[in-house]
Amino acid sequence: MKKSMAVILAAVLAASTLAGCGGSQSSAPATTAAPAAADATQAAPDTQAAAQETTKAASKDTIVLRLAETQTETYPATMGAIEFARLVEERTDGRIKIEVFTGGQLGGDEQAILEQVQFGAIDFTRVNFAPMTEFAPILNLLQMPYLFTDADHMHKVIDSEIGKELLDSVEAGNFIGLALYDAGTRNFYNSVRPIKTVEDMKGLKIRTTQSQLIVDMVEALGASATPMAFGEVYSSLQTGVIDGAENNWVSYDQNSHYEVAKYISLDGHTAPPEILVCSKMVFDKLSPEDQQILRECAKESELWERGKYGEIEQEAIDKVVAAGSEVNELEDREGFVKAVEPLYEKYAGDYMDTMQAIIDMQ
Repeated sequence: MKKSMAVILAAVLAASTLAGCGGSQSSAPATTAAPAAADATQAAPDTQAAAQETTKAASKDTIVLRLAETQTETYPATMGAIEFARLVEERTDGRIKIEVFTGGQLGGDEQAILEQVQFGAIDFTRVNFAPMTEFAPILNLLQMPYLFTDADHMHKVIDSEIGKELLDSVEAGNFIGLALYDAGTRNFYNSVRPIKTVEDMKGLKIRTTQSQLIVDMVEALGASATPMAFGEVYSSLQTGVIDGAENNWVSYDQNSHYEVAKYISLDGHTAPPEILVCSKMVFDKLSPEDQQILRECAKESELWERGKYGEIEQEAIDKVVAAGSEVNELEDREGFVKAVEPLYEKYAGDYMDTMQAIIDMQ
């Protein structure tokens, strides 16, 4: 194991150097017009019965599902989820309708939503990768720091058999993985100083997700990790409760974090996708044909979102730079990679073959 680990860590270091319908809420009757004859006495009994049976059948055959989103309609992965819903309705001629609730309208934060999806109270959600690792630890592979050389490397993994294996892994948590949406690379940003070397991380209070891997990564780099709900980040940066955070360009822009943390460093520590899942309890109640439609539409939305993400990311970069954000490149990327080496043994030790296969795809 140790020899295998050494080989993999060396590969990562070299790559980084080169880079320099479920329950009651999920099934509802369609709106169906009343029979045209207003005077029942004028309609033959068999005609009335036929109309009633037609209405009953239409109600039974129409499936309404709910998809919970925490981000706004302009966030790329949310747009991907909305496209998924559109495709499903189109492909089924309106027989399956997926209502998308954005901005945390349905279910609260990601952790609360996942618990409700797990038990079929909500049908679908699209979430950050971090909370899903609790149900499928192998997903930590796509969060390993400084693993991917660029976006193309990550896309190759998602489109491969490894990507399918990772999607399938969530079934153990009572979910069905449907799509892996592009979420760009995550960088550090803060309100105190530029980050160019590992020494610059020392003493900074950095907000993280509730992922122990990300907490350990920040601590390994010398900063103080502060797990916090995403909605609290702006005010915490503004008041000095935290000095910085880590996220992708789009979130940095769309949540206005650039207004209170102008220093952003392009370290690209992780590039985890975001995941669209369905409640297994809900999925299992669908016919095999409808299950296949969901899978096909999810994959189509995945590819559609990938193209959309690139457009929106560039718009975000242009906007925050024009607003005065200071963009910095790392001067000692190898120092960052070496600092997080112990995390590979801790979080990827059980999946070394898969890890090596990911590295080989670069």
